[in-house]
Amino acid sequence: MTLTLTLTREIEQYLTQRAQEQGLSTEAYTLQLLIEHILLKQKQTKSVNLLQSWMDEEDGEEQQETGQYLIQALDEDRLSDRQLFPIEL
Repeated sequence: MTLTLTLTREIEQYLTQRAQEQGLSTEAYTLQLLIEHILLKQKQTKSVNLLQSWMDEEDGEEQQETGQYLIQALDEDRLSDRQLFPIEL
């Protein structure tokens, strides 16, 4: 696919300068930026969907037990007698 963009002079200068630093043509560098951006967005979307699926699970009791276990384990593994997570919290 051929895509024609109208860029501001500042954007064009920026892309040209960065492309030269990378030893690429402006077109190749711009395409590389676009691909990296798209891949990053895809990863972010997958991560958000995974986290949302965990939050949508309706097992609050198991999550509470896991949280209590983690707090207890962190407090037991300290060199100090001072609790990292006091009971009051």
